[in-house]
Amino acid sequence: MRMTDLKRGSALVGNDGGRVGTIREVGQNYVLVSSAGLSGDMYVPASAIANVENEVVYLNVARRDAYRMGWEQPPRDQDTLETGPESDLHRHV
Repeated sequence: MRMTDLKRGSALVGNDGGRVGTIREVGQNYVLVSSAGLSGDMYVPASAIANVENEVVYLNVARRDAYRMGWEQPPRDQDTLETGPESDLHRHV
């Protein structure tokens, strides 16, 4: 899965099928999510994303656990999505 595969407006779902929210922005290391269960936004790290199917993004944690991860804090560094033409073999990981 590449971060460039994620789309704004896609649903974000826990591995238990519970809806976490909707993707507002995609960065290189995080996605900004309008949360369905919290009053604010969540900055979900790329490492928590398991897979993407039919514009639904699945986490590797349950919905309930996603709300307990402390993802309400924004990343310390700017997180600009790299959208260059390089192939997967030459991407910086």
